[in-house]
Amino acid sequence: MFWDLFRPVFWDATDQDGVGKTLFNYRRMWLIVVVSIAGVSILPLLIMTFMNLNLYEKGMRAEITYPLVRLVSNTRRSLTYFLEERTSALTFIVRNNDFSELKNQDRLARIFLDLKETFGGFVDLGIIDSNGTQKSYVGPYELKGRNYKEQDWFKEVIVRGIYISDVFKGFRHIPHFVIAVKHLLPDGDFFVLRATIDTERFAKLVSSIDLRPESDAFIINHQGILQTSSRYYGDVLSKIEMLLPDCPEQTEICEVQDNSGQKFIVGCAYIAHSPFILVLVQKPIVLLQSWWKLKREMLALLISSIVIILVVILGAATMLISRIYIADMNRLATLHNAEHANKMASIGRLAAGVAHEINNPLAIINERAGLIKDLFTYTDKYAQDERLLTLVDSIIAQVDRCRAITHRLLGFARHIDVQKEEIDLPKLVHEVLGFLEKEAEYRDIQIDVQVDEDFPTIISDRGQLQQIFLNIINNAFAAVDDGGHIQIEMKKLDENRVRISIADDGCGIPPENLKRIFEPFFSTKKKKGGTGLGLSITYGLVKKLGGEIEVQSQVGKGSKFTIILPVGRA
Repeated sequence: MFWDLFRPVFWDATDQDGVGKTLFNYRRMWLIVVVSIAGVSILPLLIMTFMNLNLYEKGMRAEITYPLVRLVSNTRRSLTYFLEERTSALTFIVRNNDFSELKNQDRLARIFLDLKETFGGFVDLGIIDSNGTQKSYVGPYELKGRNYKEQDWFKEVIVRGIYISDVFKGFRHIPHFVIAVKHLLPDGDFFVLRATIDTERFAKLVSSIDLRPESDAFIINHQGILQTSSRYYGDVLSKIEMLLPDCPEQTEICEVQDNSGQKFIVGCAYIAHSPFILVLVQKPIVLLQSWWKLKREMLALLISSIVIILVVILGAATMLISRIYIADMNRLATLHNAEHANKMASIGRLAAGVAHEINNPLAIINERAGLIKDLFTYTDKYAQDERLLTLVDSIIAQVDRCRAITHRLLGFARHIDVQKEEIDLPKLVHEVLGFLEKEAEYRDIQIDVQVDEDFPTIISDRGQLQQIFLNIINNAFAAVDDGGHIQIEMKKLDENRVRISIADDGCGIPPENLKRIFEPFFSTKKKKGGTGLGLSITYGLVKKLGGEIEVQSQVGKGSKFTIILPVGRA
């Protein structure tokens, strides 16, 4: 699996039975290190990035909105000035002329010509009495005598005094708007001076705005009815499908959404003392392209930085925790070796005591057996009895054998120096097999010995090698059933080492016991009287001779002990 290629050595670490506990939970420590360092490294980066993005966004929006505010404000002032200028002119006329003069058609015509030449934008001019009847009229239409008493604009001017209407069609059936000024007469009556304003002249003030191709500017009333034509939303007197905010007298910039879900940046301003609202629409997609590009670049840089930081943190944390884990494993191995050395020292002291205690009765037995043999030899009654003499010789031989064993135990306990000599290892193994020959015949155990033709003699200690092979072959005999098979192979590894393998087809060793078989007093043969010292002593002897020993085993298939020994020649 992909994970297996990158899984740290400590990821599945567990406490080792019989050795000791690890110092840390390495997986949790790795996670804590990674999370803490990543948090300290990445969190400030995230905060700074989003702070910068927020500042950049505010700056770019200010860069977008400031020209829009200035453009809307300037246009609003121009429109306000246009309306105030004409309203002031009409107010001046009603204050400086009597009602009787204004009802005079010629007088009104001269005033109208002066207005057109001075200000421009006037279409017609009319005087209307308090009953709503137009007493005099100057313009392109026949409107003298027309009654406006029921018109909304007439009702409004009576209440307000000065009235600027929405754009409407009226009797003319063309879009226009009017400015009407009410003037009170000394007798309490009043009259109204009404002027029609050219909407094209009014609209030119809006269309003269220097707009981007994707922008639009127009005037609406409070009901959302277009008072001037729009590039994208229709002609005059059409209703726009856009929800606009309540526009104050000061210019306001906001983001709105139309019915199709498209968003726009809108600048709007209320034109004082009129029903008109100036609206300037710009598409943010075009305006914010540079902002979105910067945002993508910064997010890409952020993601790249986070990936690099995480890779470095994961690599460094894994390397550091792995080194701590390896150091801890070395510590456990050292503790294991120290524990094993203490056990071996205890075994040595025990063996020395046992050997010393056994040597004394063995000496007495040997002395008494020698005396019995002498008596049998020099007594005519028993001198000819070969069976008795053979039994006595057997007793003396077994005593000598026990003395050799106790001598080795004392040598093991006292760390007797290795007595090295040139040894024919195949011959020595055959000698050891000679001790077990009868048992092999009785149990029908087949023993095969294979030796390389170029297998060299080695320089080592004969007695300790005998004990090593005897212990291992004894274990193999104990593991196999009657009719089993034991395979012994001797090979030359290189000029300095040889390998001896002893394999059996016995019961095998469970995996949980493999790592403990060389521990003192650990035995799987306790029901058969095993002490657990054989392989432990064997392990110590192999190490003492400068060799290595390892075991491979499968339950139900058998075990294989491999011993690697130095040749011992320079």
